[in-house]
Amino acid sequence: MFLLGSRMYVKCSRCHFALCLREAQRCQCSAAPLEQADFLKGAPHRKHPGVTNLKTVRLPEQLQVAAQSVLQRADVKSLTERAHKLSNFLWSRKRAIETSQLREKATLLEKTFLEQEGDIHKDDNDDHKLAARIKNRVLSELRRTTYHRTPLRYNEDLGLVYMAARLAGGYAAVLRALNEIKKREPLFVPYSLMDFGSGLGTGTWASHSLWGDSLKEYVCVDSSGDMNTLAEQLLRGGSEIDNPVIQQVYFRQFLPVSPKVQFDLVVAAFSLSELANLNERLNVIFTLWRKTNSYLVLVENGTKDGHQILMEARDALLNREEEVQHDLRRPSIFAPCTHELPCPKMIKRPVVPCNFTQFYYSLPFSRSQERQQEKFSFLIISRSDDGEKAQETEHWDMARLIAQVRRRPRHVQCQLCCANGELKQLAVTARHHGKDMYRCARSSDWGDLLPIFHAEDSTENDEPQ
Repeated sequence: MFLLGSRMYVKCSRCHFALCLREAQRCQCSAAPLEQADFLKGAPHRKHPGVTNLKTVRLPEQLQVAAQSVLQRADVKSLTERAHKLSNFLWSRKRAIETSQLREKATLLEKTFLEQEGDIHKDDNDDHKLAARIKNRVLSELRRTTYHRTPLRYNEDLGLVYMAARLAGGYAAVLRALNEIKKREPLFVPYSLMDFGSGLGTGTWASHSLWGDSLKEYVCVDSSGDMNTLAEQLLRGGSEIDNPVIQQVYFRQFLPVSPKVQFDLVVAAFSLSELANLNERLNVIFTLWRKTNSYLVLVENGTKDGHQILMEARDALLNREEEVQHDLRRPSIFAPCTHELPCPKMIKRPVVPCNFTQFYYSLPFSRSQERQQEKFSFLIISRSDDGEKAQETEHWDMARLIAQVRRRPRHVQCQLCCANGELKQLAVTARHHGKDMYRCARSSDWGDLLPIFHAEDSTENDEPQ
């Protein structure tokens, strides 16, 4: 049995013709549909292999207690208000405009103003005065309309505000991204981790929550010495006692560039967006990839700019080759994309970011905790040998659910990014798609993988006639 368009086909066991399921009942031969439930391996539909979402995430108890202890001792004034403002600022932040884009914009403005000035001052022969007027108008318009990015310097005070604002949400996003690897590759056991732009160490805590003591080495890289100090305090339970909760964590202020030492996991969460321009981001991306032995995990805000930053990294690693290759294993997209074709959301206009959500409990400033939602984008790239491509199973493919699943009576509305690189709106019903796919769809949510069933027939005559 296989799907074609919105119809389900079965192969007649006698005449070997592929028939629409509705027509198969009128066939004089006996139709024997293929079994679809083998991919479940005895698990219930609500736990099918594509389910990677987490329930509401809580900070590890030791991390939460340490953060509360540090914040209480610091006694930061107007902490709640400042944390709220910082969260809004970081969410609304955009990339700095590139120099080439600024030149193009200035050229267009100059051409427009020159035409306007030419119509108004037809008798004005003073070219120098005209050029000066045009230049001043162009500069004035650029200052008015160009986004001016303000760099952040994370000192101790701002680090404490950042802890109150982003510790829980950042941890939830990184944990959800790493859980994609944990769920789909249960045999993968990392030994070492490098966290670029480690900040408060959420990458270290999230990876330790999933893989525990199998990780023997953590290298945290952050340019801010004050942030590294705060991260160390959190590891020590908010005190100065030299007995960290997680052992073998090393802090650095500079990214090691040597390709000789690789890490099983390399994480960069909310870090690429802090870099000044595209060239800096690409240089860091290639450095991180050289340091990657198994998986490179990138996480950014679920905004248009955050998604585009990840797509820059994706396109660079897939389409560009370094002059000197130290590891011949090619990059392969592990998640969230189910293909390596151009992102269909980047092609579609207007551009809508590919993002996902994760519920979490915020850091409590009182006795109660608030349930919040983190919206983020992520990208996981794995090392694979030439010609090696992970296949979930030979009978089904996966499509990513890229929006909220709408459960209706007798059907489920799904927005999918499919393995052929296309976006698809699908109304899944038991009648047209089979009970297994229908029940899987009802049990899935935004960000999960949905199994799409198909059958690989043994002969050419098995194609629909």
